[in-house]
Amino acid sequence: MSRVLAVAPVLPGDAHPQEQIADVIAPLLAPAGPRRALARRLHAGSGVRTRHLALPLEQYAGLTGFADANAHFAREGTVLAERACARALAAAGVAPQDVDLVFFTSVTGVGAPSIDAGLVSRLGLRQDVRRIPSFGLGCAGGAAGLALLHDHLAGHPDRVALLLSVELCSLTFQRDDGSTANLVSSGLFGDGAAAVVVAGDAVPPPAGRPGPEVVGSRSRLYPGTAAHLGWDVRDTGFGIVLSPELPRLLRAHLAGDVKDLLAAHGLEPDDVGTWVVHAGGPKIVDAVRDALELPEAALVRTRATLAAQGNLSSSSVLHVLAATVADGDPPPGGWAVLMAFGPGVAAELVLLRGAAA
Repeated sequence: MSRVLAVAPVLPGDAHPQEQIADVIAPLLAPAGPRRALARRLHAGSGVRTRHLALPLEQYAGLTGFADANAHFAREGTVLAERACARALAAAGVAPQDVDLVFFTSVTGVGAPSIDAGLVSRLGLRQDVRRIPSFGLGCAGGAAGLALLHDHLAGHPDRVALLLSVELCSLTFQRDDGSTANLVSSGLFGDGAAAVVVAGDAVPPPAGRPGPEVVGSRSRLYPGTAAHLGWDVRDTGFGIVLSPELPRLLRAHLAGDVKDLLAAHGLEPDDVGTWVVHAGGPKIVDAVRDALELPEAALVRTRATLAAQGNLSSSSVLHVLAATVADGDPPPGGWAVLMAFGPGVAAELVLLRGAAA
């Protein structure tokens, strides 16, 4: 057993209206004509009202390529990472030197050393803190990271772990690429970060209402779907691979995966009162709703997160988790399922239970 002590979502800068972003970005993607008009329609139909961006909007026209974008990722991502971790540790009442493990996930920039290494001195973490930087889990990284920390803490119940996600999706847009996938992603993804403090069950919870307990998890990789979601790595950076088949995959398989997770703990879907769903886009959220036969009320926080900030890749589900915990869910003894989907195609599911006060 492990327990979520605190969740800290952070966003860069001020929110930009979706129309303002389209005014600047659409001309960089396609010349005036049908493709640029399509970009604007896709932006308007993305379910996103506002997004936060790592750079001032006017600077995106001046990005010179992958090296330039990645340098911005390292600089701006480190600032967001430090903010998120400092807030999470303060909220959890955990001193930086008491952190034993840091799991860092991102799919929008690379570095060696990775961002988490720089945080050791910035935050005052111990020099012997264990670090696990991860690239490639994509939008599923936040859920997968939470599951992996739970597994680690099951064998080390007296330890504290820190999950960090940093995603600056705006820096990956491909200029002069009028493909439908690029047009969709340029209107859907935003920038943000999140940190989660997770502790083994031998660590006393902070004062106040304890966070949810992590009870179990399940990973599912759908064979033959590698070409449906991910990156096409180019000289210009990360080109999005985004198949329209994703909603169909979720409708076909997700219910069975959730039932398998729950059955291992003697539960059924009707026992779950709270759903923490990755804000992957309107069609993804609709597919989750349809596959699990959920009422729209179960997805209010997911859709609100999508509207306010777009899809934040691996950070997205952690922002939804933060909103869920802030609302007092799941209640003591109540069950929740957290889920996100990433390249593979893979589904990552985490079972949570509301802790007693």
